Order: sequence, then structure tokens, then C-alpha cells
Amino acid sequence: MTGEDRPRGGGGAGAEPLLLGVRHHGPGSARAVRAALDAARPRVVLIEGPPEADALVPLAAAEGMRPPVALLAHAADEPGRSAFWPLAGFSPEWVALRWALEHGVPARFIDLPAAHTLAWDTAEGDAPGDDAPKEDAPEGDAAGGPPAGPRGPGTGAGGGPVPDARIDPLAVLAGTAGYDDPERWWEDVVEHRGAGAGDALAPFAALEEAMGALRETYGDGGHERDLVREAYMRLQLRAARREYAGGVAVVCGAWHVPGLRRATTVAADRALLKGLPKLKVDLTWVPWTHRRLSRASGYGAGIDAPGWYGHLFGAPDRPVERWLTKVAGLLRDEGRMVSSAHVIEAVRLAEALAALRGRPLPGLGETTDAVRAVMCEGAEVPLALVRDRLVVGDVLGEVPPEAPAVPLQRDLHRLQRRLRLRPEAGERELELDLRKETDAGRGRLLHRLRLLGVPWGEPAASRGSTGTFRETWRLRWEPELSVRVAEAGVWGTTVLTAATAKAEADAIAAHDLAEVTALAERCLPAGLPRALPTVMRILAERAALDADVGRLARALPALVRALRYGDVRGTDTGALAEVAAGLTERIFVGLPPACTALDAEAAEEMRRHVDAVHGAVGLLGDDPAPGHGALRGRWQKVLRALSARDSVPGAIRGRALRLLLDDGAVAPEEAERSMGLALSRGTPPADAAAWIEGFVGGGTGGGMLLVHDERLLRLVDTWLTGVPAEAFTEVLPLLRRTFSAYEPGVRRTLGELARRGPGRWGSAAGTGPGLPGFAAELDAERADAVLPVVRLLLGGGGPGRSGGAVGRAGGRGAPDDGDRQHSGDDDLVGADG
Repeated sequence: MTGEDRPRGGGGAGAEPLLLGVRHHGPGSARAVRAALDAARPRVVLIEGPPEADALVPLAAAEGMRPPVALLAHAADEPGRSAFWPLAGFSPEWVALRWALEHGVPARFIDLPAAHTLAWDTAEGDAPGDDAPKEDAPEGDAAGGPPAGPRGPGTGAGGGPVPDARIDPLAVLAGTAGYDDPERWWEDVVEHRGAGAGDALAPFAALEEAMGALRETYGDGGHERDLVREAYMRLQLRAARREYAGGVAVVCGAWHVPGLRRATTVAADRALLKGLPKLKVDLTWVPWTHRRLSRASGYGAGIDAPGWYGHLFGAPDRPVERWLTKVAGLLRDEGRMVSSAHVIEAVRLAEALAALRGRPLPGLGETTDAVRAVMCEGAEVPLALVRDRLVVGDVLGEVPPEAPAVPLQRDLHRLQRRLRLRPEAGERELELDLRKETDAGRGRLLHRLRLLGVPWGEPAASRGSTGTFRETWRLRWEPELSVRVAEAGVWGTTVLTAATAKAEADAIAAHDLAEVTALAERCLPAGLPRALPTVMRILAERAALDADVGRLARALPALVRALRYGDVRGTDTGALAEVAAGLTERIFVGLPPACTALDAEAAEEMRRHVDAVHGAVGLLGDDPAPGHGALRGRWQKVLRALSARDSVPGAIRGRALRLLLDDGAVAPEEAERSMGLALSRGTPPADAAAWIEGFVGGGTGGGMLLVHDERLLRLVDTWLTGVPAEAFTEVLPLLRRTFSAYEPGVRRTLGELARRGPGRWGSAAGTGPGLPGFAAELDAERADAVLPVVRLLLGGGGPGRSGGAVGRAGGRGAPDDGDRQHSGDDDLVGADG
């Protein structure tokens, strides 16, 4: 019996069910499903999806529900093991769900229960469903991508990336029809097809026939789990037919229709399901995004253009004209000159391209080509913006507050409303002024969520101010963050209590001092007063037991930053200051011995530690905690000891002297004398080169120091010209690394000074006849070459009017007319020379 001959939809107990095979997230399928349900008026609608979600079906009609959304299933005792079933407004399953609710018809999900799907994944180490992609799942967990939606029409739930052994039904059918692009074939056959009342069931009959032929040829097509899933769906279909006397409609992937139509016994189907692993699961609705529906996001059941498909489904008429109007509006908002004439010409071009390519209507390819040629003038950058904002899009769905959620999720929703911090799919920057109560609350919330492993926001560099009362965040809400929130629910029922418990647990589990100090730095801006005592106790214990100066030096900057940023939030940082001061004391004592007898690599690492401690001491001030005295003066004594000790590597000795010079703790004459000793002939060239790198290395402003201090530059130049030829190759890499870190302008100035040589260097202040880039005398030939251009710029005569620059500069006789009109030419030429 063909699809045209089978009984449909309603009718008595003997009527066959209405099997509507669809492509998940296909607007053409969605329109056809709505038309078929309107025509058949079934008594129950069965939908491919986890049956545990039946209790959530009424929420699809709630006022606060706005697709795209997803069903989220996760293990009750391990929320990180989870799976999604996404639904957009143009998904056939969503359309069927809403149709049933609007017409008072029961709607049920009939796919394999999520309890088996997630447990099966755990048992076999595979993704949920037979081919669902993992999406940001913790390593080793069963959290997977949405097991709903195929790559082609009806590969069914679990439509993830298809290995070579599995067939892609859409690609096979497109290739059979002579198309090299499956998406273009689907658009021509389904999306561009008008749906009238008389042919509402025709596309489903055609797809069922095509899928039946594929199943006869390829069997399960490499989708082995589909046999088990289809056995469960057949059992549910039999039960519904008995309960509703045959008036049953089923919306599922077209690939499954031949499997559901297959004649099997109940015993055979139950045998396939026997012994499946099972675990306890919880389900809820969560917001989803168009970007996550995109195949580019890694979602195997994804589509290339969710924004375009949403437009096709929602446009009441003239979809091409409406689409190109949207594109024009976007480009205008971005400052491009796009008029209504551009829209008209783009529509004409898209229609002409469709006719040339033999397509019934312009598709995404034709409209994109038209936008590129007419509105973007061939430029790819604005076209990429159109693809990102419209073709894919950043639409974020919403779920009603009454949807099931862990207590932590409800508290987060409450805080989002109170702080007016709405989740958005698109990335945006948020500038916070921590002196304002609302902004301070927002900052604390974002810091607490990061501690809980929910990175809704990431700190960014502030462009407007470097003050500690400013914070800049980059915000972007991703659907999988809902899973992270559910996971974090084990730590507490509110964001505050959960972040406090997580911080305490992380402090106890930390392996080294740097981890604890970094945690303390994160606790202060998060505003976790109850966690700080535990963190500080463990910090003090680890600091007291750790004798490695390098680890102590790594830990100190984070502590000092925490002290500094604690002030603006009004946090009591007395205990933190005491630990920081004690840590500093131990570094002062242990650093000089730790800097002796080091190889080049260890010396470079220790030099970075010296820089970090120097910056931290500067932020701490002289007396961060009572009883510790003036830290800055004691630190300068440590630096003097490092700079004068021969057993300390040259890179550290040079850097210690440079830090003392920058602080004004040594006079320039003393620095010059020390530099002369370090670069004397008795010093090995490699050690001297390392000393220079430490003293004037990149990132310290050493280049400008050499530019403005002739004496230091002369010492470096004298040493460098005296390096023996056999040793020069050895020191060259060090010198190249040192000077290549300077800015181009600094390198150029140093090169000019070195080229002229010591006898012609200018003063230390960089003034007088030795200015970089200026010769001692006028270059007549160069002056004559530039003068005609200067005259033209000033509106004078042509090249033939100019005389010799030297004669005028030397004060020759009366100038000609051109010279009278532009008496300033001589000054201009002199300056240029």
C-alpha cells in the first residue's frame, strides 16, 4: 500500500497512524506538519523526544515561553551528565506541540527515555543517543549535545556527526537528484514549495517512500541504536492506538518512519529493550540560541542558517524582499550607505540568479550573492557581519519562571532580575563603577559565578579608567551554562552559599601556595566573608611550611592585588595584610641565597620573580601590617646585596641595579660606575651581555634610558665594540633579544646615535646640535630636491621658479617674485635640511 492509499489520522481503531516524517529544524517540514494536523485533526499527537518530559508539555503554552528552547535532561545525582533536545520556533516538533496545546489534544514524547540514553552513554562511553555530539561536556562525562535533529531529513533524534560508516539520507537523496549541495536540494524540494490544503500530506508520503527505499538499501544505515529506539517508539504507538481508537499522529524524523511502519511483535520489541542500563534523571526547559542550532557550533543535527530558516517560517509573504530589507537595515545601523534602491536592485539580482540557476525561488545562496554585489560592493567584511547577525543570529529563547529548576537556578534568576542583568546570547561589554551599589552587586555576582565554574562573564581590560573602582566584563550567555548552574547546585541553594562552600573546598584541595593566594584574590571581589577565614587559615599554613622562594614570590603579587582591590569594596583585609607582610619578610631573607649559582634559564625565571616582588612591595607600602617596619627600605637593601654579589647571575645583578636607579636609591654616577665594572674587560662577554639584558632589557624602559643618558650609552657602545670576534657570536643572541624588544622609534634613535659615534653625540638631555636625525650642516642637494614640492603646497609657482636652497640660506641678493610672496620658504628649507 503506497502513502497515497493508506488511511490517515482519525477514524476507528483499525485506522493506521498518521506518520509525519520531518527534518528537524526545517521550516518547510514545520509548515507541512501544521497543515497536515489541521487536515487530519488527530486525537493525540506523539512526538520524538524523551517521555520523562511529558509533565513539561503544558509549559510550552506558558506566557513566558519563547523559543528557541531546549529540553534538558541530567542525571539527578550528577548534573554534569546531561543531554539537550533543542526546539526552535520553526522546528516541526515545536509546531506539533503548540498545535496540540492550542486544540486541547494530548501530546506525548515517545523516544527512548533519557534515563536509558544517559545510562547507555555511561556504560559504553559514547554520546547520548546513537550519534549526539558532545557540547562542552566535562571530560569523561555523559553530557552531550542535543539528541534531537538530523543532519538530513529524518536521521532522527541523536543526529550528530555521521561517521563514514553511516549514511546521510539528505546527501544520498540530493545526489540521486543530481545536486551536489544537500541544503540547496532541500530548499528547492521542500522550503520553496507552497503548501495548499489539497496537498498537505503529499510531502510526507514522498519522504516516506524515499526513506523506505533507503532503508531497504542501507538497512539501519550505520545508526545501530535506532533499532532500539524504534522498538520503544513502536510500543508507545501501539499503546496510544489502543487508548485513542486509532486517531494518532506521530511527528518524528523521516528516517524512522519505515521503522515505525515495520510489522513486528510486541515480544520482539521488548526483547530489544531488555537489560538496558538506567539511572534517575531530572528534566526541565532551558533557553537555547540560534547560534547553538548552527552546525558550525558542533551540533550534529544543526542547520547552516537558523536565522534564515526562522525568517522563512515567520514571513507571511514575499520572503526575499523582507529578508533583503532586514539586511539593509543592519548595514545602515553599521554606518553603510544602503538605500531602498539598493534593496530593489538586490531583489532583481537574486531573482535573476535563481532563474539562471534553474531554481524555483531565490534561496540563501542567491540572496547572499545579491547582497555581496549590490549592498557590500564586493566586500567580504560587511557580508560576514550579515552572516553572523542575520543568517545565524543571536536570538536567545526564554522559559517561564514556573519551569522546574534547582534552587540555585531560581536564586540566580532572582538576582538577575534584582540587578537588572539580563542574559543575552550576543557578546557585550559591561562597565561597572563599584562605588555604585547596583554595579557592585553585579560585580560580586559575576565573580561568584566564576568561582562556581559558570563563566557568564569574563574580566576585560578597562578602556576608560585604570582605577580600582572600575571593572569591565565581557558577557555572553551560552545554553550549556544552565548545566553548569545545575552542577553547581550541589554546593548550596543560593549563589552566595554555593560560592562560599566551593571556595572553602577549593582552598582545602589546593596543592600549592600559589593556588591558595589566587583563590584569596578571587574571594575578595566575590564578597565571600564566610569563606575568607578558611582560605586565610590555609594560606597562612601553606606559607609557613613552604620554603621555596620562587613559589613564595609567585604567590605574593596575587595577595597584594587582593589587598589593593579589597579597599574599594570595604572588605576587612587585616588578616590578608598580615600574611602578605610575613610572606614578604621570608622572601627578603631567602632571595639572595636563592639567586646564587643559577644557570641561564633559572636566572631568567628568578629575574621575573624579582620584578614581581618589586611591584608587590611598591603596592604594599612601607607598613602594610603593624610590627613589620618599612618594607621598601629593607627591599632596597636586598636589591643592593643582589647587585653587588659576584655569585649572582648578571641578568639579576643588572635588573637589581636598574630597579634601584628607577627608585632613586642610587645616584646616576653610582649606576655608571657599577655598569663600568660589570662591562670591564675582566668580565666574560656572555655574563656582561646578560647584565646588559637585565639592566636595559625590554619592558623596563631601558631603551629610553640609553637615549637620554649619554654616559650609559657610551659604556654599552665601548664594551660592545671591544668584544672579541670569537666571543661576539656567543653574545649576539642575548643582545638581539634585548634590543629587539624596544619600540621601533627607540631602536631607530639608538641606531642614529651609534652611527655618528661618541665624538658627535649630543648632550644627555638630547638637545643641541646632536639632535637625532639632524646633520651638523645643511644638505644642499636634498634641500633643492624638496623645495619645488613645498612651493606647490604653499600655492607658489612650479618647479622652474625655485632657485638654489644654499644660496637663499646663505643670504643671497634680492629674491624673485615667488620668494617675495613666500618669504618663509628659507625657514622651511632650513628646517628640513
